[in-house]
Amino acid sequence: MAVTKIKPTTPGQRKKVVSNFEEITTAQPLKSLVSGIKRTGGRNNTGKMTMRYIGGGHKRKYRQIDFLREKDGIPAKVITIEYDPNRTARIALVVYADGEKRYIIAPNGLTVEQEIMSGKNVAPEIGNTLFLSDIPLGTVIHNIELRPGQGGIISRSAGAYAQLTSREGKYAVVKLPSGEIRKVLVTCKATVGSVSNSDHALEKLGKAGRSRWMGIRPRVRGVAMNPVDHPMGGGEGKASGGHPRSRKGLIAKGLKTRAKKNDSNKYILERRKSKKRK
Repeated sequence: MAVTKIKPTTPGQRKKVVSNFEEITTAQPLKSLVSGIKRTGGRNNTGKMTMRYIGGGHKRKYRQIDFLREKDGIPAKVITIEYDPNRTARIALVVYADGEKRYIIAPNGLTVEQEIMSGKNVAPEIGNTLFLSDIPLGTVIHNIELRPGQGGIISRSAGAYAQLTSREGKYAVVKLPSGEIRKVLVTCKATVGSVSNSDHALEKLGKAGRSRWMGIRPRVRGVAMNPVDHPMGGGEGKASGGHPRSRKGLIAKGLKTRAKKNDSNKYILERRKSKKRK
């Protein structure tokens, strides 16, 4: 997986860095696993804008991904590695021994014709899904469940991975991509390996138009607004008064918004590292 720097033939191409898609094996998704997806433009069911800076963008189709990996004990063979416009990671189309086809999140190193499996007594190899009780300590994992049978919800974006550090009774201790260390039930499943397309962070759009193709509208800074529009707006020139707040008046830049009485706090052994201010 690599990126390509485009030759600067135009201003829009000058800083453009894109994926070369060398791992992609087909451009056409499987019709039976594709469904339509409607864009909201940031509006709710009454037409009111509830999310700003969303709108436009190229039409997409949703690929139905198997985050559960519940077909235990049935081997599956990788048919294709594909691009998914709805996520940063690559996806893989696999066919099970019983003939069923499904899409999964493709881990780094997964190749066409490779055989994968999930369930008990499965080797901890790339692409295989096991219970946390069966994965060797120190293994890099992704697509981690938080509740048994829920389906993987942690470490699914490009290049993401967590690490299984230890086990304490009915809990496994996992170090997450954010640096947070938390306990997860050993009866939860996870997939071995890190997520594909790890070079995604190196990509650069090159021009504002590519953001619009992705459905992202221009974002206006609060300090550039008028006082009626934002708590940080107004002032003469660049002098803007007040404390840094959001448009709804919530204190920004460092205010902890996690509920102190959140039930899941007891499972967090160490909070994620905060970003250092320069």
